[in-house]
Amino acid sequence: MVWIQLAVLILLILVGARMKGIGLGVMGAVGLLIFALGFGLKPTTPPIDVMLIILSVVTAAAALQAAGGMDYMVSIAEKILRRNPNHITWLGPLVTYSFTLVAGTAHIIYSLLPIIAEVATKKRVRPERPLSISVIAAHLAITASPISAATVALTSLIAPKGYELTDILIVAIPATIIGVLAGALVASRQGKELMKDPEFLERLKDPEFVRLLDGDPADHTKEKIFSTAAKRSVYVFLLAVISVVLFAAIPSLRPSFLTDGKMQPLRMVEMIELLMLTAAAAIILVTKTPAAKVSQSTIFRSGGEAVVCIFGVAWMSDTYLQAHMPFFESHLSDFVTVHPWTFAIALFVMSILLFSQAATVRALMPLGISLGIPAPALIAMFPAVNGDFVIPSYPTLVAAMGFDRTGTTKIGRFLINHSFTPPGLTAVIVTIATGFLLAAVLL
Repeated sequence: MVWIQLAVLILLILVGARMKGIGLGVMGAVGLLIFALGFGLKPTTPPIDVMLIILSVVTAAAALQAAGGMDYMVSIAEKILRRNPNHITWLGPLVTYSFTLVAGTAHIIYSLLPIIAEVATKKRVRPERPLSISVIAAHLAITASPISAATVALTSLIAPKGYELTDILIVAIPATIIGVLAGALVASRQGKELMKDPEFLERLKDPEFVRLLDGDPADHTKEKIFSTAAKRSVYVFLLAVISVVLFAAIPSLRPSFLTDGKMQPLRMVEMIELLMLTAAAAIILVTKTPAAKVSQSTIFRSGGEAVVCIFGVAWMSDTYLQAHMPFFESHLSDFVTVHPWTFAIALFVMSILLFSQAATVRALMPLGISLGIPAPALIAMFPAVNGDFVIPSYPTLVAAMGFDRTGTTKIGRFLINHSFTPPGLTAVIVTIATGFLLAAVLL
């Protein structure tokens, strides 16, 4: 029955992934219904904490977008990139990493990708190089962001082991940055030089293509003017992010309540939810942004889809794992305890199927804890949940390919041998290896 149910779980994940949008969530619910009615498995508790974290962070980010703060941040990044076109393969990923680290979501990079593609093309740098690693950098930053759903999900799971959000950050941030730089090095050597690429040279014979490629230089000399409200929204949002890190680093700052006979500080899960929703309220009030505009933003819509996906697929996966935990513990415990790094492979493969870092954490990390893998090892392996680039259908990958007018950023003949594979695999492997070294020293 274990293997039959596993086959059902994987099948429904694959079907949901092909449906895109809320597909994973609704097919996860279908799977859970089959487990309950057809196999008699008792559903576990839904992943409420993760879903509420996503909603609160997305609400704050959506308020930032509605107030114009997101556009203001992008304009700052645009200036940085255009002033340093020769280093676009290195600056591009560092900018997308920084933005995702602060915002907690990779969806913020959609406005940056066309800028990266344009700057690279005008400098005749192969756009595939900065675009591929810039997308990978944004994904890795999710597992280093203090407010991402994936990081908070892991925080809630390892808290009973005596580890806090700051323990994750002191390992994940430097490890992912080193991984991104390693990926950038690989990306910088990827493919032929643009002016030696036969396909690109053939396209240059078309005058209309050349005109569209280089555009009008005057379009980027105009200084964009942003309102005071847009700038204030950025300040409020950044203050909220800093507050999250501060409250995580100094638990005594959090309010404490009597729990089981002793005073316990408020959990970081609730603290983040309160800070992010308060930030959203502050942005709406300070910038006089209509609240209805927040819920109509693209970020809020994407967040809603993420909540549904987490709700269904994580609930289904958790129900399956908890029902067969004795089986997995008896067959895998000894091996995984001796070779904990092998669990990173399972995380990576699961993230390929789920297309979500947070869903992967919620679905598989409890198994790692039950198998007795030490919390520092789980923190080191945390970035392994970034396998969502392997199948090139994730929105950020599709967007990057669409913005590359030269056609160098593309899918290979065998689907997985695409532009994002070399820098992606390099970045993830180097990040995990660095994470183990840092965890051994710092935790």
